Amino acid sequence: MSDVTAGPDAETKPGHQAIFFDGLSSRRRQVMLTLADALEIAELGEVEAPSTVTRWTYDEIRRADSPAGILRLTSTSAPPLARLEIRDSALAADIAARCPRLDEHQTTGRGVAKIVGWSVAAAVSIVCVVLFGVPLAADRLAPLVPKPIERRIGDASEVQMRTLFGGESCSEPAGQAAFSKLVNRLRDAAGLDDDSMTAGVLPSSVPNAFALPGGKVFMLNALLEKAESPDEVAGILAHELGHLKHHDNMRGLIYNGGTSFLIGLLFGDVTGSSAVIFASRSLVEASYSREAETDADTFAIEIMHKLGRSPKPAAELMFRITGKEGGSGLTILASHPLTEDRLERMTKEDRPASGPPLLTDKEWQALKGICGSGKI
Repeated sequence: MSDVTAGPDAETKPGHQAIFFDGLSSRRRQVMLTLADALEIAELGEVEAPSTVTRWTYDEIRRADSPAGILRLTSTSAPPLARLEIRDSALAADIAARCPRLDEHQTTGRGVAKIVGWSVAAAVSIVCVVLFGVPLAADRLAPLVPKPIERRIGDASEVQMRTLFGGESCSEPAGQAAFSKLVNRLRDAAGLDDDSMTAGVLPSSVPNAFALPGGKVFMLNALLEKAESPDEVAGILAHELGHLKHHDNMRGLIYNGGTSFLIGLLFGDVTGSSAVIFASRSLVEASYSREAETDADTFAIEIMHKLGRSPKPAAELMFRITGKEGGSGLTILASHPLTEDRLERMTKEDRPASGPPLLTDKEWQALKGICGSGKI
């Protein structure tokens, strides 16, 4: 095809073969191109002469993405998927010279700026959803989760927690009776339903206490061993009841589980991955927000005052465990307000005891030995 003369004023030149897809079917067509006042595309037949398929005017022809060595064209007046493929470089140059708007749709500097702008806007939207949308949804939805679903989540979370901290609850009879008495007094003062809460002590060397969905509260024995009075333990348990009352555990689960939890909630499958998320984040990292921790402290102060006891001993226990500035390791203060700040606040709320002791001396001794450690 060396006799082809490039340029928009070239004379009509039949006989140029190409491949054509009409955009309406997947059929690959061998076609003959004629460069007249418009680009004529005629299909080649085995016997019959070529029949005209379509005409593309040159100002409507645009370049489409293609590999090296192929000129792939489309037309603004053709179906969106219509494509013409030309492998002859001389023919490709001739047609390109006739198409004044061949690259009009190609990305320009302004187009790049627009793409970058929309990409930044999308990124900002995602950040806003993560920072504001998901927390707002968690705040609104947490109190609305049906009790049966919350209990199922709590049961699955408890399995993960027991795997992490070591099996069965401590069950020395006298100690269990003392612990139940203490929990019941706090539960009544907190206004929690009798059938919506369970509590236990687990054998562990980690000084911790935590709440799970479905009204489950657990204290680890290492924390109990460091306590010096029933009021210290009661203040810690009251703090965890505050998390239950405010639905902080469900709020954290929705927030950490995100859309996967919400979809699971819609379809009733919320006891697998979501429970693992809760166990790993809430139990290992104790990742309540600082605001939630402050609110739980406020709740504990109110409960201890309602019982006629001081909240200060609980803060003193926290300080003994972690020391100043929060300490380190797996403790009840991970992601919590600074220990000294809490001690200062609860010291301001200290009042002389106006209610009866939460446990007798004998009951307190029994509670300290609930795991059979013999440490008093």
